[in-house]
Parts: sequence; C-alpha cells; structure tokens
Amino acid sequence: MNKSAKLKIAFLTVIILLPCFVFAQAENISPDKIFKARVIEILKQQETILPDGTKAEQQNVKLLGLEGEFSGQEIEFNGIGDFDVVKKNIYQVGDKVLAVASIDNEGNVLYYVTDYVRDSSLWWLVAIFVLSLLIVGGFKGMRSLFALAITFIVIIKYIVPHILAGTSPLLVTLIGSLIILLIIIYFTEGFKARSHISVVSIFFSLIITIFLSWFFVSLTKLSGLASEEISFLINLGGQTINFKGLLLAGIIIGTLGVLDDLVISQVVTVEQLAKANKYQSRREVFKRAYKVGVSHVSSMTNTLFLAYVGVSLPLLILFISGESAFSSWSQIINNEVIATEIVRTLAGSIGLILSAPIATTVAVWWFVRK
Repeated sequence: MNKSAKLKIAFLTVIILLPCFVFAQAENISPDKIFKARVIEILKQQETILPDGTKAEQQNVKLLGLEGEFSGQEIEFNGIGDFDVVKKNIYQVGDKVLAVASIDNEGNVLYYVTDYVRDSSLWWLVAIFVLSLLIVGGFKGMRSLFALAITFIVIIKYIVPHILAGTSPLLVTLIGSLIILLIIIYFTEGFKARSHISVVSIFFSLIITIFLSWFFVSLTKLSGLASEEISFLINLGGQTINFKGLLLAGIIIGTLGVLDDLVISQVVTVEQLAKANKYQSRREVFKRAYKVGVSHVSSMTNTLFLAYVGVSLPLLILFISGESAFSSWSQIINNEVIATEIVRTLAGSIGLILSAPIATTVAVWWFVRK
C-alpha cells in the first residue's frame, strides 16, 4: 500500500469517528459508501512502532459485506501502517462493523473499518426502557410513551426541517415546544384542571427562560459557534443557519423537560393539599406546597447542572489538567465554549427556580376556594 493511500486511510478514519451527522454531509459531497459487514478472519495483528516512537496495536482483517451492493462480498481492510488514530478498536472474528468504500484519485476502491455496529444492543436497551415504563407506569406509562414518540416526531419533522429551511430557530423552537408541551401534559395527565394550570405555568416559565437566555447570550456576545459540531453546519447545503438562535433553541428544549416535571409535581401537590383539608386558607396551602417545591427545585437544578457538566466533562478535564493554553479560571470562563455552558445552565436553572412559585401561585388560586 503506497504512502498516499496510507495517509488517506488515516485521514478518513479520523473523519468517520466523528458523530454520525458528519457522514450525512460527507455522502452529499463524496462517493464514499457506508455499509455493515462482519469480521470473518483476522489476517494479521501486530504491535507497530509509529514514527513518533509510540506503539499501536493494528490489524489487517477480512470482512463479509452484509447489505446493499456489498452483500456477500469478501473485503480486506489493511489497518497496519505507519499512521495512528485516536480510537484504536481491536476486532474479533464475528464482530459486526461499519465499513466504508472510498474511491481514490486513480479510481481504486479502498475499504476501511470505522467502528462497531451497535444498533442491536441499542434496540435491547430501548426494549428494556419501554418494558420498565409500562410495568411501573401502567396505562399512564403507555400514554407517556406515546407522548414521547410524538415529541420526537415534532422535533424531527417540524423543528429541524424548518431550521434547515432558514426559519428563525428561536421562533420554530418556541412553537414546537408549545406543541410538545400540550402533547406531553394532556396525554399524560388528561384534559383536566391540573393540565390547564400546568400549561399556563410552564408557558410563563418558558417566556422568562427565553428572555434571560436571549439577554445573556447577547450580553456575553456568544456567537453560537463554540461547539465542534457547529462547524459541520456552516453553509450546510448552501443554507444559512442563525447559530445564535440555534443556541437559544437548544436552551429552550433542554429546559422544557425539566420544567414539565417540576411544574406538574407542584400543581398536583397543591391539588392534593386542597382536597385533604378544604378549610385551609390560600396562604397556608401555598406555604405547605412551596416547601415541597423548594426541595424539588434544589434537586432538579442540580440535575440540570450535572447534565450540562457531563456533556462538557472532557473539556473541563483538559482545562484543569494544565495542558491547555488557559492558565487561570478567568481565562477558562472567558472561553466561549465554557461561557456558553454557563449561560445555558444558569438561564435554564433560573427559569426552573421561578417556575415553582409561578406554578404554586396559579394552582393555589384555582384549587383553594373560599
């Protein structure tokens, strides 16, 4: 295998190890074809000394194509060479893998393995999730599952296509979030007073979250271009996307699910307290329900924070390790990637915090009658 072919394999291997949406873009601009295959033979496996002196375990494997025009075709992947990749998978006979057929400048077809096929394992996880929800939640769990499916459809069929069409991401996400909100609440709780109150409370909480997010994204001059994935959306198909609006849309969607949980819990708490003692004043019911809400807000805010930290953990490790170009916390938080996560977390958390008194107030006004 000549040097140019080896360099191409190294480059394409790194590219293919990036998230799946990279493939979708690559398919539009190159003749590369991705297909499933099975490892049927390990032709050679050895530890290679790379030019920089490091060691790498590498393989040459024989594959059997499993789909499309490659079905039943035996293919060889030569993974041994003087190149290295970040993700060093060592395959066994019988493993299902994703393979790519690429045509070089001379018209030769090069095959290489990119990663494992994981869909069967993921489907098992989905099945366990659905079964757990149905066993524990019963009929209400079934309604929640249906609402979840509809939510996914709204995001894939309405929000994403309209953003790609050039519509304002903020406007599209706001409309889509209201649709999702109505579906989730009325399918899980039914068409009743608690549902109406929850919708109103979440709507006002979302408005506050949107305003805070917009204000601080503008104040901190965030561009929405900080994440690595955004680079693949620039000039996607010749379309222009409002990346600042896309950032705001992500904050809204990320906050919506947590708001739904907290607000409904608060409304139900007020409803049950009012039913338990019809002679309580609105002030008494508010104080009792608000204590529950404070506990719930504390735990949910921590949940929201940990969710965002989990996504940014590799970056935080890089900064704190001292191996990055940033030497102080002031420099770290002024980095747009970190500043974006701070705004995302705190704006969403403020909306979450304020949702407790909003939902409690509206619910007390409705359920506690003189």
